Amino acid sequence: MRTYEMMFVLRPDLEEEQVSETKERLQKIIADFGGEFINAADGWGKKRLAYAIDDYVEGIYSLWYFKGKPETVDELDRIIKISENFLRHIIIRQDEK
Repeated sequence: MRTYEMMFVLRPDLEEEQVSETKERLQKIIADFGGEFINAADGWGKKRLAYAIDDYVEGIYSLWYFKGKPETVDELDRIIKISENFLRHIIIRQDEK
């Protein structure tokens, strides 16, 4: 398994419960596809965006690290793209050191 870094920005108008449910869903996908959630870096919380996205000027930032297979990344990417809770996301494979 490879180590990945995932950063995503959630809509700022989500309730705390919706944010928790969204994060739990992502962790479940990682586990279901044979991955291992390593940790979430300290949540950056709500920050101002560099430019407006879908008329939002703020977003809830999160940075995660996990181990997984390419299928894990593909499924996370697919789910995030069809969800309306996410403004932006990126998943990067970390190089082996």
